[in-house]
Amino acid sequence: MKTILLIEDNDAVRENTAEILELAGYTVHTAENGKRGVEDALAHRPDLVICDIMMPVLDGYGVLHIFNQNPQLAGVPFIFLTAKTERTDQRRGMDLGADDYLTKPFEESELLSAITGRLQRFQHLKPDYNLQAPGGLAAFLDDARAVGGLTGLTTNRRAHLVRRKQEIYGEGEEATRLYFVLSGRVKSLKTTAAGKELITGLYGPGEFFGYLPLLERTPHTDSAVALDDTELVYIPQDEFTQLLLRNAEVSQRFIRLLAGRVREQEQQLVGMAYSSIRRRVADALLRLAQQAHTPAHMPIQLSRDDLAAIVGTASESVIRVLSEFRQDGLIELTPKHIKLLNPDRLLTANW
Repeated sequence: MKTILLIEDNDAVRENTAEILELAGYTVHTAENGKRGVEDALAHRPDLVICDIMMPVLDGYGVLHIFNQNPQLAGVPFIFLTAKTERTDQRRGMDLGADDYLTKPFEESELLSAITGRLQRFQHLKPDYNLQAPGGLAAFLDDARAVGGLTGLTTNRRAHLVRRKQEIYGEGEEATRLYFVLSGRVKSLKTTAAGKELITGLYGPGEFFGYLPLLERTPHTDSAVALDDTELVYIPQDEFTQLLLRNAEVSQRFIRLLAGRVREQEQQLVGMAYSSIRRRVADALLRLAQQAHTPAHMPIQLSRDDLAAIVGTASESVIRVLSEFRQDGLIELTPKHIKLLNPDRLLTANW
């Protein structure tokens, strides 16, 4: 039985709508404002949300923004239900990622038809795809192809081997494809006029990269180099464009898979601007362990130069901080590996 979250501040409308949905066979959770609605969704992830726009505490636009930003809620079909009929209001809701927009008063059949349509369109796409698991990428693309009607979407997903230290693409080159990492690791980087490297991203198994210039229709603004012997799947630009543009639901799901990487880069820049060198090194180590799904007792394999390029400082400064961390019992060092001994303290220390 599908669960619907109804967020509506008008008591009569909320009660009547909930009764209609329950008679139609849905499990209904209700909330009288946006804040309570988000709290309910975090406790019990709904299959679909019906949300008023003009509400106290947190309006419908704010609710949708939180859903889009929270990995636990991203991808839930979202229908705005409101008395506002101005075209600009509808446009704003759809631009934020709403899947449908109903105005009050509405017919029961209109409401139920909208819900059925949204649920049927999303039933082929799972909330989350384990892209790191064997067949995870194939499952996502197959489902996306089925929902979007893209019969030719990368039916032959052959892996391409890229040797360690080999460049995959260079800054300023034309962007022609999307990349998916099957095995190994890739770093993206920018080089200053003085020849100093800044690593803008690290990508491991189950991750896409090289997508921003495809979205912006610009040349690559950074370079990509294999850190290890790496297997990549190439998705040509035209197929990637079809994936995004042919079907709105597929587009939203795919973009949410990529949005986390953009937020991570923003946090990296803020940290480089305001955090101490010890805090930046600690955060980088924790982020690397999380990205690699590395247990605390397993080492992180990364050169000191590459770690310095992630942190945005000189290698000598990183080596000094790592030595201090080792003396404090936070990490264990070998010439090629870093093992986190006390990740909780690395996370909470006030440096």
